Amino acid sequence: MNRPTPHWRKSSYSGQDSSSTCVEVAALWRKSSYSGQESSSTCVEVAALDPVIGLRDSKDPDGPHLHVTRPAFAALLTQIKSRHRE
Repeated sequence: MNRPTPHWRKSSYSGQDSSSTCVEVAALWRKSSYSGQESSSTCVEVAALDPVIGLRDSKDPDGPHLHVTRPAFAALLTQIKSRHRE
């Protein structure tokens, strides 16, 4: 896996001016080492976001994210690994 890059997000409940009190949260997104290094590569990134796993398109980090439970993510990985061995 490549070194994860933190991605900071400000709550949508925070005010928009700079004097607003706000908390930001960082997620460490990881891109598979099997992915190509070119920016045009198709890749999914993952982040451990307790209590779920976040998934996103590496080409659109600010776009929509999918959140799945840890058991669902483990099942997905099991399916991917079993098909890769075939």
